[in-house]
Amino acid sequence: MTSSSAPAKPPRARSGAWYDSLYNNRALVPDFADHFARWQSASQAARNQVACTLDVAYGTGVNETLDIFPAAKPHAPVVVFIHGGYWRSLDKSDHSFVAPALQAMGACVVIVNYALCPSTQGQTVTVPDIALQMTRALAWTHQHIAAHGGDPARITLAGHSAGGHLAAMLLATDWKKVNAKLPVHLVRKALSISGLFDLAPVRKAPFLQASLQLTPKHVRQASPALWASPRQRTLFTVVGGLESGEFLRQNRLIHQTWGPRTVPVCEALEGCNHFSVLGELIRSGSRLHTLMQALILL
Repeated sequence: MTSSSAPAKPPRARSGAWYDSLYNNRALVPDFADHFARWQSASQAARNQVACTLDVAYGTGVNETLDIFPAAKPHAPVVVFIHGGYWRSLDKSDHSFVAPALQAMGACVVIVNYALCPSTQGQTVTVPDIALQMTRALAWTHQHIAAHGGDPARITLAGHSAGGHLAAMLLATDWKKVNAKLPVHLVRKALSISGLFDLAPVRKAPFLQASLQLTPKHVRQASPALWASPRQRTLFTVVGGLESGEFLRQNRLIHQTWGPRTVPVCEALEGCNHFSVLGELIRSGSRLHTLMQALILL
């Protein structure tokens, strides 16, 4: 099921201002701060109302911690959620609000943190560095989540914006190269919400490049749309129907490059912007809520 069959053509040579106008979501959604405030309030409430284990170390690096919201029953499927913020802002604590809805689907929920560009605690951070942190987070989850009631053989990824990009990267990861003891199919399925799959145009947006400091090598290393389609794995992608033409194009691009067998769902959700689309994940009966349930059970 796809949102459009129109080709996802790369943008022609444009000015930096043009790229900024299509990638600066805070400028495109004037009430973005209201969304963040609701996320933070709902996240605090979630941590107060449901059992959770916070700030568990998955590595020894900067910001390498995660929060666990266990399922009601043992041997539960696992959802690992990766937050957005253009790899340079926000925190796992801003996203605890997604956990109760995912728990209601029967999942054990893991919400991960990572270091932020351009530096965290004095350490230089790049997008490929963050991707490596996420491989450590997933390896830790596979090795330890059974102690929290999760089934390590049933891990589903979900991510928003930069988190959607990282989810796609993890789906295509060669896990034997990460650790020979890990299973080949550590992750078989992922949901990307407003994700980015080709970082070449992101590099041309001045408001981002100042902090991301993307190089051509980084673009090659961290653009899933430039990679071969991962075999025997499934990616659902959605984007808000009110998002910019570039986010709509990026959503189509991964479907076209990886193909419908790997990306059977590629949709634009009507009436949603870059921030309100995440709220659809927790709204019972919404299209995104339904897709998440289906992916967990796949």
